[in-house]
Amino acid sequence: MVSIDLSTKSALITGGTRGIGLAAALELARAGARTYLTYKWGSADSEELIELFDREKAPRPVLIQADVSVDEDTDGVMDAIAAVEKRVDFFISNVGFAATVRSLEEYKKRSLFKTLEYSTWPLIAYTQKIHQRFGSYPEKILGISSDGPDHFYTGYDFVAASKALLEFFSRYLSIHLFEEGTRVNVLRFGTVKTDSFDAIFGEEYFEFIRESGADERMILDPDTCGRTILAMCSGLLDAVNGQIISVDYGLPFQDNTMMRYLSSRRRGGD
Repeated sequence: MVSIDLSTKSALITGGTRGIGLAAALELARAGARTYLTYKWGSADSEELIELFDREKAPRPVLIQADVSVDEDTDGVMDAIAAVEKRVDFFISNVGFAATVRSLEEYKKRSLFKTLEYSTWPLIAYTQKIHQRFGSYPEKILGISSDGPDHFYTGYDFVAASKALLEFFSRYLSIHLFEEGTRVNVLRFGTVKTDSFDAIFGEEYFEFIRESGADERMILDPDTCGRTILAMCSGLLDAVNGQIISVDYGLPFQDNTMMRYLSSRRRGGD
């Protein structure tokens, strides 16, 4: 068994107190990394989170309240980390936000720009701020995407657009930062049961998957995502750079669950 020791490393995870971000933080902390987790006001229970890490005998995380779309908040994040760290070794850009749209009439330029501001631009802005504050880039930069750019999900239009642009910029970042020794990749997760996914699709979609007899591995759990992020930060995959990596057991290639789900809803409405 390969042992991963990250006890000399620090990790910054935006949106790190819930879902995929929290799962990643726990995995990295179990390997010894010091974690810095951003969250928006009211979205984190600090005592409960600390207990999670204590039970794993892992370094306690530092929780930093910050809105990824606000430059002043980003500066505050860098100041908080710089008070105890000389560098940021891993940066995981995890925050996602988008307006849900159900028809073309609901397309608004302002909503698209807001989505990009939260779900795409932090990959660039935080990378720049890390370099400005610490004088070096992270060893590993990971963007968290979804299979939305290649698959249809109802109401997912703006999310898919923001993730596609996130993936585009990650490839260019990987070229710009290659000589710096930085590895930049994107993890494109399949369907993951998180609060964000629930907010768009609701529990109804997951119930449909179970009742339709689809392979339940179609639904990834956040822990699986967290272990994948750990692998990318472990140093064992440093030859991987500028890649969009699908993490979904390969099942979407043989499945059309979303279309069957929409078909069943239409039939139910007839």
